[in-house]
Amino acid sequence: MGETLLTRTPRERLDPKWHLAWDTLNGLTGSAEFVEVFSQHPEMLDFVMNRFYMPVFFGGQVEQRYKQLARLKLSLLHGCRTCNKQNVPGALAAGFTQAQVDALIDGDMAPFTEAERAVIDYAAQVALTNMDGEMTPALFARLRAHFSEADILELGTAMAVISGMAKLSFVLNVVEKEPYC
Repeated sequence: MGETLLTRTPRERLDPKWHLAWDTLNGLTGSAEFVEVFSQHPEMLDFVMNRFYMPVFFGGQVEQRYKQLARLKLSLLHGCRTCNKQNVPGALAAGFTQAQVDALIDGDMAPFTEAERAVIDYAAQVALTNMDGEMTPALFARLRAHFSEADILELGTAMAVISGMAKLSFVLNVVEKEPYC
C-alpha cells in the first residue's frame, strides 16, 4: 500500500454507517484505506458508495455481469492491485468462471460471448491507458447488437467514474498498484 499524505480514520472512529464498507473493503483487499481517507469528506464518501455504486454500478438497467466484466477489464488495464482484489471476486460472483477471468488476464477473448467481447473492447476504449479511445462505428454496431443506446451510456458512465476514481486513488496513494502499473 502507498503512503497517502491524507489523514486516515481508523474503523473505531468511523461513523458506524461506514463500518460495513470498511469491513467489506478490508475483507476483500486487506486494507480499507479508501474508506478511511474519504471519511474526511463524508459527502464524497457517500457519493462514491451510495450515489454511484449502489444505484448506478449495482443498480441500473444493464445486467450486473457486464458491469463486473468492464470493471475487471479496467482494473487490469489500469494496474490497480487493490481493485483487482475486489473485481476478480465480483466477476466470479456475477457468473464468470475462473477460466474466463484467467483468459481476460491473458488477453484471450475465446471464452466470451459476442456481447461480452463488445463490453471488453468498450472498456479498453475508456481505459486511462488509452488516450486515443474512441467509439468507432464498428464498436458501436457490435454494442448495439446487444444493448440499447441507454445501456451503452450507462456502461460508459459507470466505466468513466470507475476510471476517474482509479486515477484519483493512484494520485492520493490509497490503493496498491500492480508491478506493471
